Parts: sequence; C-alpha cells; structure tokens
Amino acid sequence: MAFAKPIQWPDSANYWTIGSSAARDLNHLVNLTHEANLKWWHDLETGEPKDRNIPEMLMLIVSEIAEAMEGHRKNLLDDKLPHRSMLEVELADALIRLLDLAGGLGLDLGGAYKEKMNYNETRADHQREARIAEGGKKY
Repeated sequence: MAFAKPIQWPDSANYWTIGSSAARDLNHLVNLTHEANLKWWHDLETGEPKDRNIPEMLMLIVSEIAEAMEGHRKNLLDDKLPHRSMLEVELADALIRLLDLAGGLGLDLGGAYKEKMNYNETRADHQREARIAEGGKKY
C-alpha cells in the first residue's frame, strides 16, 4: 500500500508538535468509546461493575491487529462492512478496544500521546539522517 502523497520531510523541528487540543480530542474519543462500551465492564447477571482482565484486553487488541494483517495479506473486504477493506475495519476495532481500555482504566491517553509524539520528534534515531544511515531504523 503506497502513500497518496510523498512524505515531505519538515525543515523545522516544531513541524509535528502536537498541541493540547489534540490531547483533548483524543481523550474525548476515549470517553465516548468507553461510554459506548460500558456493557462490557458490568456483570451480565448482576449488572454490577466488574474488574476486567487487563492482559486479556491487551491480547484482544493484538487479535484485532492480527486480523488487520490477514485482511491486508489477502486483500480482503470486511465481511460486516463490505464497502470497506478488512484492514481498515480491523484497525478500527483495535482502536475501539484500545480507547475503551484507556477509558476503563482512567488513563490520560491524550496527554501521553501528545508527550510521546513530541518526544519522538526530538529523538536522534527518528531523524531522516539517522534512518538512512547504515544500521538506521528503516521502519
């Protein structure tokens, strides 16, 4: 799969700086997604809140990523949303599970995203020169 447009390498170190509005927007998605999935956080019999198995939830995210890979490998359309590729639908499933987990655990995913994106922009091993060098990160 190719990018629609070639990547333009920024001249400025601040080109990719992520602001507070992006963090708020992501945390808003976390809250919306978790609210839509509260039924999975309550016991079916009693309706009482239940503790979720975090390792299990993380592996469910991994399973969605594996399904996305399979869809990409076989160039499949999704079976439930056949106007979309299986790759994009399974990535959406992974995102839903990830956002729901963050919401259930009360994580500041938006803040962590903002900080990590801004940190990655300053990493020497993420710069173009380091990536094209012998032994650099190619992907």
